Amino acid sequence: MPANLTPAYKTAEGHYRNAREPADRLDALKEMLRAIPKHKGTEHLQADIKAKIKELSDELAGPRKGGAKTGPPTVVRPDGAGQIAFLGPPNSGKSALHAALTGSHAPVADYPFTTQYPMPGMMPVHDIAIQLVDLPPISVEHPIPWISNALYPADGCLLVVDLSHPGVVERVISLHDLLGERRVILTDRWPADGDEEPERDLFTKALPTLLVGSKAERLDESGEELAVLEELAGVNYPYLAVSTETGQGFDELGTWLFDHLGVVRVYTKIPGKDPDMDRPYTVRGGATVHDVALLVHRDIAEGLTYARAWGASDFDAQHVGADHQVEDGDILELHS
Repeated sequence: MPANLTPAYKTAEGHYRNAREPADRLDALKEMLRAIPKHKGTEHLQADIKAKIKELSDELAGPRKGGAKTGPPTVVRPDGAGQIAFLGPPNSGKSALHAALTGSHAPVADYPFTTQYPMPGMMPVHDIAIQLVDLPPISVEHPIPWISNALYPADGCLLVVDLSHPGVVERVISLHDLLGERRVILTDRWPADGDEEPERDLFTKALPTLLVGSKAERLDESGEELAVLEELAGVNYPYLAVSTETGQGFDELGTWLFDHLGVVRVYTKIPGKDPDMDRPYTVRGGATVHDVALLVHRDIAEGLTYARAWGASDFDAQHVGADHQVEDGDILELHS
């Protein structure tokens, strides 16, 4: 039986897809459940929505009266030019890499499961920062019921593995299986690649992935370990080798993420004054003047009449409208 979803349901679904905050997603889910036609053709979708509502409600549940919270938050609010999650099996070098890149002072030890909750940190790249979130290791010995919620705001992930570990193939296969059970799929497609993702169901999270070989100082320069992993585990992600001992790959990693996230930096100026070139606003490729205005202030965006734009290459003080697409390095003077 066809679902025959109503316009009200589709509007609520759009709000869910665009929401970054767990509370906003929960509100959208409740509206979807109210608006969905109740018949046999939507029974499975109704069940999925109800399950997701319960999952998010449990996640967002505050302390009981007179009680205390059970632990730190498991969802990190996005910050900076993008949020990148750190995933990996136990003792892959994930937390050591996160600490080295962000100065987060994340707990690092030779025994597994030292990371228990999400640990955010900021990695400077050019004149912006990318948020890196270290997460607990993924393994059957330490299930993480909230992992899909934690990954929902992420724009991509680093799959950190120790290619010199004798069980790396089995550990990576297990990680993919465990994430798949939580409806999280790792993909080689990044926002700046221009490739369209295949259409997936509403509650499957497709996460752009960069495979990071930690402890590069231990790896064979021939790349044999990587080739074995790709063949036996069936992975084919873009790859970068790094070392927390030597700093190998650190600069390349930041630039790679900047480029593949499709970060666009836009600088603003007040009429009659020099532009502020120290603190750009960041959007994605294809974003418009209106999108930038929303970041500056919602009232400015709502009353926007035009902007004067200075481009990095081909125009100077050009009058543009709200739908004008911005490019990296543009300067905008907003008029409302």
